[in-house]
Amino acid sequence: MTKPPRKPHVASLLAIASMALSPIGWTQASDPAAVTSPKNILFIAADDLNCDINTFGASHVITPNLDRLAKMGTRFDNAFCQQPLCGPSRVSIMTGLRPNTTRCFALKDNFRDRKPDAVTLGEFFKLKGYYSGRVGKIYHHGNPGDIGTNGNDDAQTWTERFNPAGIDKIHEEKIIRYPGGITGRRNQLGVSMAWWDPVSEDDEHTDGKVASKAIELIEAHKDKPFFIAAGFFNPHCPYVAPRKYFDLYDIDDITLPDAEQAREDLKDVPPMAIRNDAKWPFRGVSVEEAKQCKLAYYASVSFVDAQVGRLLDALEKNGLMDDTIIVFWSDHGYFLGEKGLWYKRKAFERSARAPLIIVTPDGTKGASCSKPVEMLDMYPTLVDSADFEVPTALEGRSLRPLLQDANASWDHPAITQVHFSPNAQGYSLRNDRWRYTEWNRGKAGIELYDHQNDPEEITNLAPRPEHAEMIRTLASQLRAYSDTYQPKKNNRDHR
Repeated sequence: MTKPPRKPHVASLLAIASMALSPIGWTQASDPAAVTSPKNILFIAADDLNCDINTFGASHVITPNLDRLAKMGTRFDNAFCQQPLCGPSRVSIMTGLRPNTTRCFALKDNFRDRKPDAVTLGEFFKLKGYYSGRVGKIYHHGNPGDIGTNGNDDAQTWTERFNPAGIDKIHEEKIIRYPGGITGRRNQLGVSMAWWDPVSEDDEHTDGKVASKAIELIEAHKDKPFFIAAGFFNPHCPYVAPRKYFDLYDIDDITLPDAEQAREDLKDVPPMAIRNDAKWPFRGVSVEEAKQCKLAYYASVSFVDAQVGRLLDALEKNGLMDDTIIVFWSDHGYFLGEKGLWYKRKAFERSARAPLIIVTPDGTKGASCSKPVEMLDMYPTLVDSADFEVPTALEGRSLRPLLQDANASWDHPAITQVHFSPNAQGYSLRNDRWRYTEWNRGKAGIELYDHQNDPEEITNLAPRPEHAEMIRTLASQLRAYSDTYQPKKNNRDHR
């Protein structure tokens, strides 16, 4: 059932107030009352989700609802985060600004301390008179430590915010951690390989509760424009989901690369490219333990997929599909044993690339776009697609032309940076064919990969003289971004 277009409800006084409160560079010239049919926004986030999804070509991972979503809009096959670490990536997405602008490089860095005038994505729509509601993880929350709390959230972004907690938090002691099993503890790096497959219902888990509350908000606010953000904690480690999702997979089908082959793969990369991976391969756990964790990761992905399906069903049930923009995204990619690596925080494709699917009422259906795009492009895209003027302060670009024609002209590289400390940084540029990476502006090494012939980034071409001219060109383009970083005198901006 399709609901007829709604009349704009935003009061003119609120519109005037929002414009008056806008900081320089955040001009919001469009009057929301002039929008003939305000579009809702359903903003769906997964945590640590790579592109191991059926619609992105990973047929061994069961994700029918993300397949369904992709058929409704555009799948971006080459979307890249701005920093492959939860906190900075999410700040970049929500502010539409690069990490060097927000100066947020660590998990709990607060952009309000460094960029207090920034108008966030949810705040933009709130100032336009939208209901802006968050359920679960949008800004950084530790998992499972911050579940049930506001974590590192930004109150100014939202009209309301909700923090459900399920058995993955309440019974955290039952999670199996490697090494050590149920009695295992987090290792010295603050993380562990961990999973749990309780016989349970979806709504007993945090992510099931996130979906239920988001559905409640959709139904409560269906008669006026809303920006509702549903942030799922899965498949972030610990990988916890109802057992029925584990039963979708067979451990005998789970594979890992040979450790010796993986070691050979890494011989031509600068040491900084694999910094913080002392427990290599597979973070020091056994092959069998790593395979179990990889299965658990896929089970968690299928669990998230089911919750996405519930949200789509709610839109259909309430007749909201024709006037709702839907976005599904993850904060960065994730290694599952490739190159012997696990987790994120790398400049390789596997860590920098993440799923992005966008559905707009006037967009192409079932399209796939191969152009390199950035996660910070989401902010201007949503503003533009909702027919508001895009704030000039934003550093991303609207993807609306690509939503209407996936093959439209697009000549913009994607930039990902890795920030270990002011003295240990990497910047990586990805265009249609090449990935070029510099560590400490090249002083700690460079990498060049040809994605046309080497999509797994096995061979670093940087030392080969025939690529010297290409490297000079890409280095010049990359420096426009890396040169914007200037460390503070106290040298503590990375903590």
